[in-house]
Parts: sequence; C-alpha cells; structure tokens
Amino acid sequence: MVKPFVPQLVYMEPRAIEYPLGKQLKEKFEHMGVEMRETTSHNQVRNLPGDNDFQRYRVAKSTLVVGVRKTLKFDTSKPSAEYAIPLATGCMGHCHYCYLQTTMGSKPYIRTYVNVDEILDAADKYIAERSPEITRFEASCTSDIVGVDHLTHTLKRTIEHFGKSDLGRLRFVTKFEHVDHLLDAEHNGRTRFRFSINADYVIKYLEPGTSRLEERLKAAAKVAEAGYPLGFIVAPIYLYDDWKTGYRELFEKLDAILPPFARQDLTFELIQHRFTKPAKNVILKNYPMTKLEMEENKRQYKWGKYGIGKYVYLKEEQEDMKTVIGGYIEKFFPEAELSYFT
Repeated sequence: MVKPFVPQLVYMEPRAIEYPLGKQLKEKFEHMGVEMRETTSHNQVRNLPGDNDFQRYRVAKSTLVVGVRKTLKFDTSKPSAEYAIPLATGCMGHCHYCYLQTTMGSKPYIRTYVNVDEILDAADKYIAERSPEITRFEASCTSDIVGVDHLTHTLKRTIEHFGKSDLGRLRFVTKFEHVDHLLDAEHNGRTRFRFSINADYVIKYLEPGTSRLEERLKAAAKVAEAGYPLGFIVAPIYLYDDWKTGYRELFEKLDAILPPFARQDLTFELIQHRFTKPAKNVILKNYPMTKLEMEENKRQYKWGKYGIGKYVYLKEEQEDMKTVIGGYIEKFFPEAELSYFT
C-alpha cells in the first residue's frame, strides 16, 4: 500500500492566500508542520535541497506549489475528451516512461490551483459554446489529480459541479488507491472515473511510487459501488519477454474483482509505449538504472504535432497488441466499449 502523498516542502504564491482554498491549505500545512516558503511565481522555485540533479529531482517530486492558474484557455485533449481542465500539474509518482518527464522539463514539482471557481466558470463557457453537444473535460492530462486531491478536494468540487451540468462531462485517470473522499461526491453519473492498469512487471519495474495493481483494482470496485461510470486505461502497453501472460493475468484479476453491475457501462483505452529522443535523454538522466527499453532501431518513427516525432512499436507488433489485448477484453468484458488504441 502506498501512503497518501504529503509534500516535503510547500511553496505558496502570495495571491493564493486571497482565495479561500489557498488560505485553508496554508493553515493545513502549517498545522501539519510541513516546511513552507513563499514564491512570487512557480517559475521562481529554485535552490531546492540536494547535492546534485538526481537528489534535487526527487525533492522536486515531493514539492507542492500552491498557486493561481493564470491561463484560463484550455488545451484540447483528443482522443480522450474535447478539453483538458487544469486543476493541477505534475505528479508524485515516478513512472519511468511518463511524458511529463519532458513537458515538465526542469520543473517536476506538483502545482495545485486555488482559483477553482474561475476554472469552473471557464469550463461552463466552453460548454455553452458547444451547446447542444456534450462537452467532455479531461482532468488528468498533466497530473495524477487523485494523488493530491485528498489534500485539496478540488477534484471533488469539480465532480459535484459537473454533477449539476446537463451538457458537461468530466473524466480523469489515476494510478492511486486514495479514492475514499470521492465516494460520496454527488456525481450523478456525469464523471467517468478511470484507472490506469498494467501488467505486474510494468508496475513493479517502471511505475515506482504508485499503488500496486491489487490496490488499484480494490479502489475501482469501491468506485463502481459508488455508482460512477468506470473505465480502464491499459497504458503503456509494453512488450517485455512474457507480455502476453502478464496482460492475461491482469484481465483475470480485473474479472475476479469487478462486480457485474459495473460492466454495463465500462470503457477501455489502449495506449502503446512510445518515446521521443528528448524524453529518452531525460529518462536516462533521472532513472539511470531503468529497465525501460528505448532502442530506436527496434521501433518505427511516427511524426507528431509541433514537428516532434515519437518512436512507436513496429506495425506488426501493434497489430499483435490489438489482437491479444483486444481478445482479452472481448473474452472477459464482452459488454465493454474499446474506445481507442493509439
């Protein structure tokens, strides 16, 4: 069992104290005896403790910056949703393959935003623009929001906000088991609660600092009991030596724990492992002993947006993945929807 995240170090932006949540978090961390510092902006967070980059990186991953979200223009979030809703940035997990390694760059600390009402007002405007279409918002594009929400409850507020919305839908994904405070939220079926799951090998060697598979599955069963529409992201699908057996065991465990009623509205998303050259360099710097295979000559190159391409599995390997894992979904969860493979 992974303990709920508690930051080693908290930075407060002065403007954050002007919001009720900022004031509340300041008092909470003072009461907990967490070291606190002030910063004019998250960009000014410097001089973290540590003798070298390796140590400072690990301190950063346990540092929380409490601030105000200035940009209320939402990014798009295909294929999962129409927009990304920015409640937090960064993650306390140490998944070796994570794309945040490069998008967060030299600032891998976690940021939470206290101007939640302004963020939700912006979401409502996006919903109004697309009316009468349904608009979906993804809350975990740049963070594992569940991992920090037991401290902030911003996700819970957002779930209840969307619970009252006719045309807005919320979705997020987590690798953490700390869901109890979300079970009584008035979601009204308008939030899809998803868990990222993987073969035991991948979780053990490539996802340190996150909940083990059994804990995630127990949490998923609780979430189903609370009436949330449920989903699972199998990501990244990673071809290690005995991958077919490992992924079959994953689906057997999921089948054993998931109650029948949770299968009627169930989604799966499949994402193969990929990496970019810049990401590979950062990963090897932060996790020099990683078992993550990133050999360009074993992959094919796929052009990406902004001119940054990525290395994905060969075409025949991708077909094998779709056939094998799609077959497990068909066998164990024939009622489920396979949303996409990418």
